[in-house]
Amino acid sequence: MLKLTKKADYGLMALKYLAEHPETAALSAKDVADAYAIPAQLLAKILQTLTKKGLLRSHAGMNGGYALARDARQISAYEVIHAIDGPFFITSCTKGAKSCELTPSCTIKEPLARVNETIAGVLKSISIQDLAEHEHPAVPARTNGVLVELTL
Repeated sequence: MLKLTKKADYGLMALKYLAEHPETAALSAKDVADAYAIPAQLLAKILQTLTKKGLLRSHAGMNGGYALARDARQISAYEVIHAIDGPFFITSCTKGAKSCELTPSCTIKEPLARVNETIAGVLKSISIQDLAEHEHPAVPARTNGVLVELTL
């Protein structure tokens, strides 16, 4: 089964929460953690990672916290997942330049690479603003005649 890590899930939830509260200059990790019952220390580390990757800005001080670094429409779900978990692969044979010993006889590497690209494309098309505006029951995408449906 293909699913997000808890860290990526929490990161998406945090950015969604920040996008839902644009009137607040900055929200603390505790504010976001409390809203979703997420472990505050873990969320703080995730928010620091997202700040280092340029998706969030951090503000120090009494009224400090985190804010989106860009407009929520300009941050994709893919960017958040990539910032937290690194490159997105559904199979290990598509990682890196090192060739698999089964490459000459492999019949699934290319089709799985296309599936990977399709899923990445769907995630790139979903903005944090999309997540904040409403719940998505499913996001269908059709690529090369294959229907892919992701539930968020």
